[in-house]
Amino acid sequence: MSRLGATLTEWRGLVRSLVLYHGNRARHRAMDALHRRFLAPGDLAFDIGAHVGDRTSSFRRIGARVVAVEPQPGPMRLLRLVHGRDRDVTLVEAAVGAAEGTIELHINSANPTVTTASGAFLAAARDADGWREQRWDRTLSVPMTSLDALIARHGLPAFVKIDVEGFEDAVLAGLSQPLPALSFEFTTIARDVAGRCLDRLADLGRYRFNLSLGEEQRLAFAEPIVAGAMRDHLAALPQRANSGDVYATLAATRP
Repeated sequence: MSRLGATLTEWRGLVRSLVLYHGNRARHRAMDALHRRFLAPGDLAFDIGAHVGDRTSSFRRIGARVVAVEPQPGPMRLLRLVHGRDRDVTLVEAAVGAAEGTIELHINSANPTVTTASGAFLAAARDADGWREQRWDRTLSVPMTSLDALIARHGLPAFVKIDVEGFEDAVLAGLSQPLPALSFEFTTIARDVAGRCLDRLADLGRYRFNLSLGEEQRLAFAEPIVAGAMRDHLAALPQRANSGDVYATLAATRP
């Protein structure tokens, strides 16, 4: 694919994401209700893997301040259009990983939301049902920061959302202190990543966990569960469940 062709394909993918993630008011209401469990007006939130900023928009509707981190130039241009004039949103064009440096992204021009820095995720997707049609057609070297570095620059967040397509464990490897609450995406093609995330959080603090499947925007359990129970639940999910978000809260914080 020519560079022009890739650019046009990427913009079509971004427009599709804008419609999908910003165009459904019922979804916005459900998302805001979920996030209010973890955030209050004036709190600080990190949106790691912000893409086109639907979570950032939800955090702002709640009244939280946001640091939105996104490594891809196309989505970042859209983030600047949507949030660039908002003084309570700080935009950071970078990947997030275990340490500061640079990293290579595998770009999916047609579906930029599944761009990844994880070679293992690409290998898992190659032969998986529902993923075989995806094409990562180019690479891009980008700056990389860490959660510790972001906290040092912007303060301790009340909530961190992490959605980076199989690189979530690397993001948590760059965190050296417990956070009040966070979420990380899991996929059924890379359950080992979720396992490492659970292990890392267990090292950091006494966390309890809940789950939201796909884009349901609601928690699966009436009460949070321990890491072992969450690990067993994720392992038992059918492959067709595909993805979702695990929510983690310190035992002494609000649910």
